Amino acid sequence: MSTTHSLPLLDLRRLDGDAGDRTAFLRDLRTAAREVGFFYLSGHGVAQTLEAAVIEQSRRFFALPQADKLSVAMINSPHFRGYNRAGAELTRGKADWREQFDIHAERDPWPPSDGAPAWTRLQGPNQWPAALPGLRPVLLQWQAALTAVAIRVVSAFAEALEQPAGALAQIYEGTPNQTMKIIRYPGRARDASDQGVGAHKDSGLLTLLVQDDRGGLQVQAEDGHWIDAVPVPGTFVVNIGELLELASNGYLKATVHRVVSPPPGTERLSVAFFLGARLDATVPLLDLPPHLAAEATGPTADPDNPLFRNVGENYLKGRLRSHPDVAQRFYADLLASSAT
Repeated sequence: MSTTHSLPLLDLRRLDGDAGDRTAFLRDLRTAAREVGFFYLSGHGVAQTLEAAVIEQSRRFFALPQADKLSVAMINSPHFRGYNRAGAELTRGKADWREQFDIHAERDPWPPSDGAPAWTRLQGPNQWPAALPGLRPVLLQWQAALTAVAIRVVSAFAEALEQPAGALAQIYEGTPNQTMKIIRYPGRARDASDQGVGAHKDSGLLTLLVQDDRGGLQVQAEDGHWIDAVPVPGTFVVNIGELLELASNGYLKATVHRVVSPPPGTERLSVAFFLGARLDATVPLLDLPPHLAAEATGPTADPDNPLFRNVGENYLKGRLRSHPDVAQRFYADLLASSAT
């Protein structure tokens, strides 16, 4: 990675251009992933009117009385869906100062069976607030639109690594792990912790983020300094997750990032979409050509956060760490067995 002070901007329309444009886009995509791990994506084709509707419904949700939000609290969901107050989610054991509402794909629970892996408990229905019926159709429409964009970018990454476009389709086709968060960061006094979200990497394949006009997202460069991901209208902030790092044997690097709380008297709103692989999938190791394989040094080794090629196991590990209250209520058997 090279030292940089801003994120690159890529236009997805170049992927549909002539041969020269397409080749240049794939080269720029690979470079952005290697040197920064984050980039702005324009030309994605998602209507601004839909984005505006998502932001509006998000503001309405967070403006609901607390009782209405708590009626869909995540503590009620063994599938980790629903609302969390500020401070309820942890990153590296410390509280994130954001309130948020999580949804996933709308799917029935996995049929229970003796000896089924614990991660099968993750699949199930979302919770929706009765006080805001307009939230569900808008968020599910956004989920579908961003799933299509994210799959297109994952396919482009495969081509950028000189693989067939569908090289990773085997792990997301049919029932990809689609996770969304609408997030509100309340302002905090400067003598308090500024952890809106602590420094972390994303666990899936790809993340697409929409921000309002207030900054706060920061990306860590190789030399340790923090790059401000300033809001750019009409773009998504895109970053790769740990599953792409695993699949590319570390050629693509999931990058550490954080969110700094806004100042008192203000707030920040964002909408994050995470494309992950199917829970029953195993992440393959791509057969990179020699000139790329020589630069693939293996995925990052973190003894506090080991990566598993079994997707369900990897995702469950993260949920249990981030939401200890839900873990204690619905997964106490796993916590007990890990403590022995």
